[in-house]
Amino acid sequence: MSIQENLLSIKASLPSHVTLVAVSKTKPISDLMEAYEAGQRIFGENKIQEMTEKWQQMPKDIEWHMIGHVQSNKVKYMVPYVKLIHGVDSLKLLKEINRHAVRWRKNINCLLQIHIAEEDTKFGLDEKELEEVLKSEEFKTLENIKVIGLMGMATFTDNQEQIKREFEHLKSIFDKNKSRNTNNCQLNTLSMGMSSDYPLAIDCGSTMVRIGSSIFGGR
Repeated sequence: MSIQENLLSIKASLPSHVTLVAVSKTKPISDLMEAYEAGQRIFGENKIQEMTEKWQQMPKDIEWHMIGHVQSNKVKYMVPYVKLIHGVDSLKLLKEINRHAVRWRKNINCLLQIHIAEEDTKFGLDEKELEEVLKSEEFKTLENIKVIGLMGMATFTDNQEQIKREFEHLKSIFDKNKSRNTNNCQLNTLSMGMSSDYPLAIDCGSTMVRIGSSIFGGR
């Protein structure tokens, strides 16, 4: 099937409240344009340099999401155009994003990454660290960022029960914290689920899925 056929098939299967992020990392602009022509407007990249090059060359009505691990020293390159930063895993990074957002007179939306997998390689906050960030006085002073939700990645395994358990754990953390409404924190987005597990993630409460290989094919 073509990229367009894959995309339309996936979109048809998604509930209306679920946002599709097309994960386009490592893919050529021609592939992204095929998805764009089929109506896709949200693309996720994991390397700031690659995302910036694509942003410069592609239509300006695209929403660019940074879905990879973010290094503080690279934040300045994406602040002019990025719509949502997914993998924010520290107060230090939030402060750095805010610092550059102030310079550009912008507000930047962020998702806080929660560590739910049983793998040490995944980044993220645990539940206690999340609470410490959201309750901290420093966080409340960050006026040019907005935490709009949480994200997490399940363990890379075929064990569906384990994946379900991890997704449900993230959903419970999301539910516990979504009443925290402040100027820079209103949790309404729960991003979990990729090509291999997004139907299960949606069943567990996901409102945003990141799908790459099922749209564009394997790397």
